[in-house]
Amino acid sequence: QVQLAESGGGWAQAGGSLRLSCVLSGGGFSRYGSAMGWFRQAPGKEREFVASISFTSAYEYYADSVKDRFTISRDNAASTLYLRMDRLKSEDTAVYYCAAGQDAQAMRRGAVSFWGQGTQVTVSS
Repeated sequence: QVQLAESGGGWAQAGGSLRLSCVLSGGGFSRYGSAMGWFRQAPGKEREFVASISFTSAYEYYADSVKDRFTISRDNAASTLYLRMDRLKSEDTAVYYCAAGQDAQAMRRGAVSFWGQGTQVTVSS
């Protein structure tokens, strides 16, 4: 059974940085994690796409709201996905979810096969 486990969430001041990690277990990373991504859900709002990355890291996609501030990356040998978040803003406060799918571009439209449980990120202004 494929499982995604996020870590690295927490509290940060506006302008600060955090790095999230997500480990895929229970299945081959190349098979179940050919595309990986991050989504987030703020209180009272729908879950939204944040970033996605293809298996070889050749393609990366970002939501406009995080472009040039967040960086997605992956370590296939460690079956791990990362999200480096810089210049954090209060509006980045949300539960961040790791996601696995087949196509990084399609993930922008919500095409996800597996979800993590989420990790809370709180940014204080």
